[in-house]
Amino acid sequence: MAGPKQVPEPWRSFLKELDQRAIEETRMDCMGGFVVTVLYGFSRETSDLDVLLIAPREQGRHLLELGVQGGTLHKKYKVYLDYVGVAKVPENYEERLTEMFAGEFRRLRICALDPYDLALSKLERNIQRDRDDVKHLARAIPLDLEILKERYDKELRWQLGNPEREDLTLKLWIAMIEEDKSLRSC
Repeated sequence: MAGPKQVPEPWRSFLKELDQRAIEETRMDCMGGFVVTVLYGFSRETSDLDVLLIAPREQGRHLLELGVQGGTLHKKYKVYLDYVGVAKVPENYEERLTEMFAGEFRRLRICALDPYDLALSKLERNIQRDRDDVKHLARAIPLDLEILKERYDKELRWQLGNPEREDLTLKLWIAMIEEDKSLRSC
């Protein structure tokens, strides 16, 4: 999977300004529509960058203040950071992060969840946009459904409030992916 060659606007200007305001190296673990569109090439609009973690924490507070919805940079660029620290993601996701724009920024390290972790992060919410994102990931990568199931069972299921419901959701997603794959092979 090849990442983006360059950061698209208005994200480039937004992130450049965040980078200029950062006082030390800062890692942002990202997920959601921004990652699906920019890294994995799905064509859909997104005006937020879902951030699971900003480290170090003190730096994160400062950058969030600037970049959140309604903040200075949101008003200027019409895009914003959305801190989603309560999202459920597979346990060892940090070991599989990909830096999206290596060398582009002086202090910011924009890291993306790997495609399996990204798909599983959408399991609990399961709205149509999430299903569309997962279907796109299944086509673009393509996702190995055994890896998806294994990661769910070992690293995510135990964290969920209603695992039986999410078991069913995952089964439905797998059926959706298999149906899509069979329709495309005809």
